[in-house]
Amino acid sequence: MKQQEEARRESQEQRADRNFVELLQGARVAVTGVQVLFAFLLTVPFSSGFARLDQADRWLYYAALCSAAFASICYIAPTAQHRVLFRQGLKETLVRRSNFYGILGALALTVSMTTSTMFVIDYLFDVAVATITAGLLALLALWTWFGQPALDRSDQSAGASSSRDD
Repeated sequence: MKQQEEARRESQEQRADRNFVELLQGARVAVTGVQVLFAFLLTVPFSSGFARLDQADRWLYYAALCSAAFASICYIAPTAQHRVLFRQGLKETLVRRSNFYGILGALALTVSMTTSTMFVIDYLFDVAVATITAGLLALLALWTWFGQPALDRSDQSAGASSSRDD
C-alpha cells in the first residue's frame, strides 16, 4: 500500500479524491441498470395479468421490487451524502462509506435480478425451471461480483505478508 502511494506520489487528500471519483464512476454504471429494472418493476402491478398471481408470486415480486429500491438507495447515497458533506473535510469517511454502500447495492441488485428473473420464468414455464435459473444467476453474480474479488484480495494479502517476511 505504501509503495503504491509513493509510486503515485499523491497526498492522502488526493488519494481520497481519486478513490471517490472511481467509486462514483462504478456507481454510474450500476445505477442506470438498477433504475431501469426498478422502473419496470413499478409498472408490473398495473398490467392486466397481475391480479391473477398467487400469493407466492406476489411475495417474489415484492422481494424483487424492494431489493431494487434498496439498491437504488445504496447507489445514490454517495452522491447525496457528498452534497450534504461538501467541504467538511470528510472525504475519506465518504470513500469508505461509499464503498460499503456499493457492496450493499450490488448484493441488493443480485437479489432483485434473480427474483425478477424467477418471477418471469415462473410465469413462462414453471417453478422448477424458474428456481434453477434464478439459482444459477445468483451463483454467477455472487461469484463474479464477490467471490473472485475476495480471492484476489486474499491472494494479494498473502503475497504482501510473504514479501514482508523476506
